[in-house]
Amino acid sequence: MSLVSIESPKHCAKQGLNVNKLSKKLFFASSAFFTTLLSLILIIWLILRPAKPEFSLKEADIYQLSLSAPNLLNSSIQLTLLSKNPNQKVGVYYDELQVYAAYRGQQITVDSPLPPFYQGHQDSNLLTASLVGTGLPVAPSFNYEVGRDQTAGKLVLNLRVNGRIRWKVGTWVSGRYRINVNCLAVMALGPTLPTGPLSSKQGTACSTTV
Repeated sequence: MSLVSIESPKHCAKQGLNVNKLSKKLFFASSAFFTTLLSLILIIWLILRPAKPEFSLKEADIYQLSLSAPNLLNSSIQLTLLSKNPNQKVGVYYDELQVYAAYRGQQITVDSPLPPFYQGHQDSNLLTASLVGTGLPVAPSFNYEVGRDQTAGKLVLNLRVNGRIRWKVGTWVSGRYRINVNCLAVMALGPTLPTGPLSSKQGTACSTTV
């Protein structure tokens, strides 16, 4: 003879209620864990408050800046930047850095890549780049603007660095953040062009946005 177990609807409802309670407990426990973890990361981040890297222009030399055709520019510029990490407990990874020169809103060299590197706590690094442009199209007013600067006695260039950085705290490494650096190079420019390069050696601070 086979035995058949028949459970009442009330008993089934009680089992379903227990399962629902267990699911809710697991959900609230998981939510509490992730909330605590995120809060801990946020507190650590706020305590450390990483300051953005600091850049300054040490030297810039223009070896060539001439038109090969009415609106085609040839350029050659050498620059040296000082990069500093001001943080005491946060390191910085520099990724995908590109450097170029601009004159009155026009890019006058092609992008030149810098090798990626890591910068420890309060470390400083000298960065050098050779910027060139061959047959770059420029506005028809380019020669006129250079002539105006020659009359004024100075030439102003923007030296820009664009790329991505990552913060490092202990063993934790953040995602990538964009970094944009803009340095002004002011060079004396008289009525006659010098035989050597135009040079800027002020050591001026650059603006940095992250």
